[in-house]
Amino acid sequence: MPMLKDPSKKYVAFKPLNLPDRQWPSKTLQAPPRWLSTDLRDGNQSLPDPMSVAEKKEYFNKLVQIGFKEIEVAFPSASQTDFDFTRYAVENAPADVAIQVLSPCRPELIKRTVESLKGAKKAIVHIYLATSDCFRNIIFGLSQEESLEMAVNCTKLVRELTKDAPEMQDTVWGFEFSPETFSDTDPDYALRVCEAVKAAWGPSEENPIIFNLPATVEMSTPNVYADQIEYFSRNISERKTVAISLHPHNDRGCAVAAAELGQMAGADRIEGCLFGNGERTGNVDLVTLALNLYTQGVYPHLDFSDITSVIDIVERCNKIPVHPRAPYGGQLVVCAFSGSHQDAIKKGFKKQEERQAKDPNARWQLPYLPLDPQDIGRTYEAIIRVNSQSGKGGASWVILRNLELDLPRALQVSFSKIVQNESEVKGRELYNKEITNLFKNSYFVDDDDTQHDLYFQLVDYSITNTSKSARLINVELQVGKDTVSLKGIGNGPISSFASAISSYLKKDVLVLNYHEHSLGKDSNSKAATYLHCAIGDDCKVWGVGIHEDVSQASFLSFISLLNSARRDGKI
Repeated sequence: MPMLKDPSKKYVAFKPLNLPDRQWPSKTLQAPPRWLSTDLRDGNQSLPDPMSVAEKKEYFNKLVQIGFKEIEVAFPSASQTDFDFTRYAVENAPADVAIQVLSPCRPELIKRTVESLKGAKKAIVHIYLATSDCFRNIIFGLSQEESLEMAVNCTKLVRELTKDAPEMQDTVWGFEFSPETFSDTDPDYALRVCEAVKAAWGPSEENPIIFNLPATVEMSTPNVYADQIEYFSRNISERKTVAISLHPHNDRGCAVAAAELGQMAGADRIEGCLFGNGERTGNVDLVTLALNLYTQGVYPHLDFSDITSVIDIVERCNKIPVHPRAPYGGQLVVCAFSGSHQDAIKKGFKKQEERQAKDPNARWQLPYLPLDPQDIGRTYEAIIRVNSQSGKGGASWVILRNLELDLPRALQVSFSKIVQNESEVKGRELYNKEITNLFKNSYFVDDDDTQHDLYFQLVDYSITNTSKSARLINVELQVGKDTVSLKGIGNGPISSFASAISSYLKKDVLVLNYHEHSLGKDSNSKAATYLHCAIGDDCKVWGVGIHEDVSQASFLSFISLLNSARRDGKI
């Protein structure tokens, strides 16, 4: 069946809330919310292959390590496995971590749920009841009053079994109520239900009741959800005894935006999963929310310093890969293939290093990189990836990071053409090791300066002064199987060597460009030199040399370009 030309005949647009005096658009996020991970409950129930007990334990311990203080671990009344895992969490959770469990509004299931929490230091009982007309009428066949009465009776039962029970006084009890499908519920009815539930529970400012206001199915733009949250926050009584929690789903792809705008509208708490696992299109991604705050200068109280280990556990336990483009966590997130992007990043790093040399606390400011990859345990080496679409910046970045060679701009252009050709031949991206080996082979650069198997090799040389401005160089070269002795005169070592080569080749050798820099910052560091020469009328070639002595490094650049010219059939 094809898409309809007029979808309004089948689908009704969501009616927004009338809130002309909304305040949330002028707010900013200044502090992190309370975080609740529901990976082990909502996330796990959505998996094609739910986690084993061993995987749940590993995941739970990772959540604690990251810094979650509220973790929804199970649906204890659903199975013995869930009940037993709740017992594990109760017995192994740190004293400052609250264990949350979920139950529908059914007395026998609530009793089983509370039983699973016996002995917990901190526990939250979470019950839910659908309040939208769609769910009440189609699924449950309940009127508004019948639903309200059920919510109140179940709340009273939870209270009776927990904070009012003499044998349960060693536990700090929290209570959460979700008017499920809140975002599709009449706002005033949602308030009426929550007011009645609040009165039945009896919260305090020290231990507020949690009202979780889910976008069970995301049905509107995030601004509409924010209006609903602000309306609820403004109109619920005894606001200081209430913690507003959000549980946005991602059906329209806007869960992160909905959660952030919802916080601006007054929410205190966010429920979600690492990397957005969950039913259908998933829950809101807590990694994205936390690191969005972090890149705005707000510490989220969740530690993703080793994000690779988090990804490893998430992928292994969920058996679902983290998307390569997932914010912050995807393997391609801190990678640039585009030539212009690579060039901008390379320049940005240079400027950042200059700023940090003057001020170690200089603010992070780099094109295309809102987050320093090292803050989450990523390396700079992975940032720039090279394929046939990459420009000079990509390959030169790889050479700089791996060989410490800061190539002159013209050499960057020359080498990038070699890289692009190699990438096209292979039909894929080139890896860093392939690029460094390609550079070494193209310019005859050896790690140990031994000139192994080169047709032209530098054997020895000596330089003497013949006058105030003239230098005489005597050079001994290995040329194939022969040893040749050359002489040249110039106003310095480089021009003298060029003169000697010119006499041997019987062609003019003109130095077009020369660059040098040290490798490292200590007194024993090597020098890197780059020579661009014209040999005769039809050969322009680059050479690269590395040595402890800067003069010998420049001579090795000549050796490099001679071998390149011979390989290319120019001499």
